[in-house]
Formats: sequence, C-alpha cells, structure tokens
Amino acid sequence: MISATKQAGETLIVALVMLVVLTLLVTSALRAGTTNLRIVGNMQRLQEVSTAAEQATEQVMSSNFTANPVPQTIPVDINADGTPDYTAAVNPTCTGSIAITNADLDSALAADAPCISSGAAQNTGLIVSAVPAISTLTGQSWCYLQQWELQASVTDSNTGATATTVQGVAVRVPAGTSCP
Repeated sequence: MISATKQAGETLIVALVMLVVLTLLVTSALRAGTTNLRIVGNMQRLQEVSTAAEQATEQVMSSNFTANPVPQTIPVDINADGTPDYTAAVNPTCTGSIAITNADLDSALAADAPCISSGAAQNTGLIVSAVPAISTLTGQSWCYLQQWELQASVTDSNTGATATTVQGVAVRVPAGTSCP
C-alpha cells in the first residue's frame, strides 16, 4: 500500500501543473482578445478615412469644380459633431472632352435645351448646315461632355491609416471649355 503522505505530494504537483496550464490558457486568450480588438479598431479607422475621402469627393463633385479645377483641401466631419475629424486632399484632373452633337440631345429635356444649337443662331463659331432641319439633327451642340477623375486622399494623424479613392465623373460644360 501507498502511504497517504506520498499521495498528498503527488496531488500537489499535479495541481500546480494544472494551474500553470490554466494560467497559460488565460494569458493566450487575453492576448488573442487584445489582438482582435486592435484589428477591429484599425479596420474601423480605415473605414472612417475611406468614408471621409468619399465625402470630400462628393462635396467637390456637387460644386462647379470645372470652373476652377485646382487641388482642394476639404475638412470632413464624420460624426456630425460640428468639428472636422479629417482633412481630405482632392485633386480634379480632366481626362478628356467630347463634343456633343444635337442628335445626342433630347429637346424635351430641360437640361438638354441650352445645348441644342439651331441654324437660326448667327455667329456662334460653330459650322452648321444651311438647312436648319439637318443642322438641328446632326450639327454640333453648344455643349461638351468632359470626363474628370477626382482623386481624394485622407490620412489619420493619430493612427497613420490612409485611404485614397478615385472617382470618375462626366460633366456637361459649354462648348469651348478647355480640358486642362
């Protein structure tokens, strides 16, 4: 038979080993939780700076940026507290300009009406047909369709998270407007 004192020592050793194993499990669980929390925080910051870049792009697109196409710095308030959270640098670049013909326009639409040229107009600088009906159908209109690329970049100064978005947009401009 085994004595009681010898069994008590073996139980103590087994209990200490179990405590060490349990401590290691808890420590690794805490580290995994902390790492996951950091990953989620980084993803949130990245999503915020991406949203800030998109908001700045939309703000520039809603203005008449083709009149003065220069790089702009736009303050962006993500959480609507009245204080800008990020600053976006938006750079508009014209990538092309296409003349719109009268055949591409719909005279029933109010937005197309200012662009439709007619044979009755004098000294417009446009070459039109001597026959007004042909001129109205096939002549060049008084508008161009320009393609623009808006690139917005945002960097979070606290975390270093950066996002750059590129948005293409087509804008109707008066004929003769240059594409810088």
